[in-house]
Amino acid sequence: MSLPVDVLAAGVAGGTSIMFAALGETIGERAGVINLGIEGSMLAGALGAYVVAVETGSPWTGVLVGGIAGAALAAVHAFLVVWRRANQMASGLTVLFLALGLTALFGVKYVGSGKKLDHAFDVWNVPVLHDLPVVGQILFEHNALVYLGFVTVPVVWFALFKTRIGLLVRTAGERAETLTVHGYSVPWLRTLAVTCGGFLAGIGGAYLSIGYANAWRENMIQGKGFIAVALVIFAVWSPVRVMAGAWLFGCALSLGSALQARGYEVNQFLLQALPFVLTLVVLTVIGRRTLSSSPAELKKVFENAETG
Repeated sequence: MSLPVDVLAAGVAGGTSIMFAALGETIGERAGVINLGIEGSMLAGALGAYVVAVETGSPWTGVLVGGIAGAALAAVHAFLVVWRRANQMASGLTVLFLALGLTALFGVKYVGSGKKLDHAFDVWNVPVLHDLPVVGQILFEHNALVYLGFVTVPVVWFALFKTRIGLLVRTAGERAETLTVHGYSVPWLRTLAVTCGGFLAGIGGAYLSIGYANAWRENMIQGKGFIAVALVIFAVWSPVRVMAGAWLFGCALSLGSALQARGYEVNQFLLQALPFVLTLVVLTVIGRRTLSSSPAELKKVFENAETG
């Protein structure tokens, strides 16, 4: 496998966790709520999935529990900002620190435990499609959770733009007063959106612990949740663009290991910083022009952050 194909294939695999989290954040932000604690949901999902999968031997049960753990943490954020009117930025960071503390406390006995999941999510080559030149190696030689990510993107797009509940969620982020006039509860819609977003972020964390690393270590998300939040803005709140952006960041994450595997002498610390440098570059380039196209209710959050 050539270096470009290797990097692209690893980018698809490595970007899957970011993609799940960014899809979840897209749902929440479409409803008018930004969640900087999405990394906390990923952490909770990673630990919950790993513990349950190891103890029960069922990786899919682990994924489900990981999603629930992520949703529970996101629900805390939703309660604070939607029902108690807390500052969204401050609440998100507080929830993140809560997740850091809780996962460090309850996950300590699993750090370096050596417990592995045998055949949890082995690579499965999609018949016929994996034989396609180049594309087959990049897209169709992964495990089941990566393919689940492929399916989740169109499902989220369809739910947001082609269903009644999606219309209500988007209206909560654009014209909340319209919903109130027609008898809908904006707080409950936003709570639902943020909680569903946390569920997807939890699955992203579960993918990291049992579908990618097959291990648990403290703070294993390492900033991917913040990349996911930035990616949502970069993707202009579009699920399809989220997928492409996640793969781009995945390539940046995988470049170092791909180069080292081929004997190239590179500064590992520089390569580890590459995804975050890329994030800063993207946010600098898009600037206010992209932020101006954000959901109307979300603009108020950005404006309050600037004036605060």
